[in-house]
Amino acid sequence: MVEMMNESSGNVVGFKAAGVIEPADYEYLVPKFEELIRQHGSMRVLMDMHEFKSEAPAAWWADIKFGHEFHNKIEKIAIVGDKRWEKWMTAFCAPFYTREAKYFRTDEMATAWSWLRE
Repeated sequence: MVEMMNESSGNVVGFKAAGVIEPADYEYLVPKFEELIRQHGSMRVLMDMHEFKSEAPAAWWADIKFGHEFHNKIEKIAIVGDKRWEKWMTAFCAPFYTREAKYFRTDEMATAWSWLRE
């Protein structure tokens, strides 16, 4: 499941990923991103991953298409989590999703929002 976070404002938008991400989650995300990009031209995104478990194999193609479609419209991504592999994933995936990415621990949530708003 993916849901927009209340702290979102303007072109700085947060999403919480929880459990297993399915193709339906991209059906939710894509129109949100399209609308925000129409309004603001580009985005800065926080992904709260601390309740994320995995991505269903059926969602992998939607994920690849998502990165291809929005890569040039996402200025920054802050990945917030509490697992070592999430930090590694931030560096590995950054070139496919954004111009700039940075990992923050769960206890650094406020710092992640500040970094996006700089």
